[in-house]
Amino acid sequence: MTLTELRYIVAVARERHFSRAAESCFVSQPTLSVGVRKLEEALGVQIFERGPKSEVRLTTAGERIVAQAQRVLEEVERLKQVARHSQDPLNGPLRLGLIYTIGPYLLPHLIPALHVRAPQMPLLIEEGFTSELAERLRFGELDVIVVSLPFSEPGVVTQAVYDEPFVVAMPPEHPWREMAILPPERLAEGELLMLGQGHCFRDQVLQMCPDCNRSAAIGGLQRTLEGSSLETIRHMVASGLGVTVLPCSSAQNDMEGGRLVYRAFREPVPMRRVVLAWRKSFPRPEAVEALRQTILEAKVPCLRMLPDQPIMPGRE
Repeated sequence: MTLTELRYIVAVARERHFSRAAESCFVSQPTLSVGVRKLEEALGVQIFERGPKSEVRLTTAGERIVAQAQRVLEEVERLKQVARHSQDPLNGPLRLGLIYTIGPYLLPHLIPALHVRAPQMPLLIEEGFTSELAERLRFGELDVIVVSLPFSEPGVVTQAVYDEPFVVAMPPEHPWREMAILPPERLAEGELLMLGQGHCFRDQVLQMCPDCNRSAAIGGLQRTLEGSSLETIRHMVASGLGVTVLPCSSAQNDMEGGRLVYRAFREPVPMRRVVLAWRKSFPRPEAVEALRQTILEAKVPCLRMLPDQPIMPGRE
């Protein structure tokens, strides 16, 4: 067997499709199919069940083989990185993933400061949903990700970096503007704008206001007025379409010309805990620590930094 063949089966397992796997490996589909077949013959087991239109499913044995192949490829990459960074683990790009509701607000503080701390470690940045980032981290396509709890993946460790309170945003003519603080349950009384399905921040908002979930289920404005990004929602609120909940970091810059009013929640203030997550086998822990220290020094007034948090193992 060859490392190339191992890369082929990992790609097929990730894409669940031979044509897309071939594209991701920059080879033709026949070349990839031959490589997969050769590996199956060499091992004497069937790794994939072939379906129509190049669709595939992993066999029971295939699941274990692909998992082991991924570990082999990670160790090969680790061997390369150990050689490459043996003199300086902060020399070389760091592949960083962030969820959509963190990236735009953390990166402007993070990138300049990290460049000062580690000038030879540029960031290769990717935004995505938590599930997407977790998969790319697991397959070795990202080195470290910034997500919010709950989060746990096999072979992945996490370390908390900060807590972020939530705030309510509303247009200045909204009747709630007279309130200094807002009980979370009041959100169910008005037109609440939320992110669409797949965003963990949406789930966190619905967790803090269960009645909002019930309102959305019966087809209220919570169901129809959704945005693909927090910035889109901010502009919708500024135009007068109800209220929304935002992580406090997104409320630091007034880009709506005073068309938004922010209010805090009643104690205990709803918030999210943001963590760094990386593979336990990642060979550059110094790079992760440099990233963590830079985040801890970020000058975002509303964030509650957590400098002394332990590294936590993921689920087995």
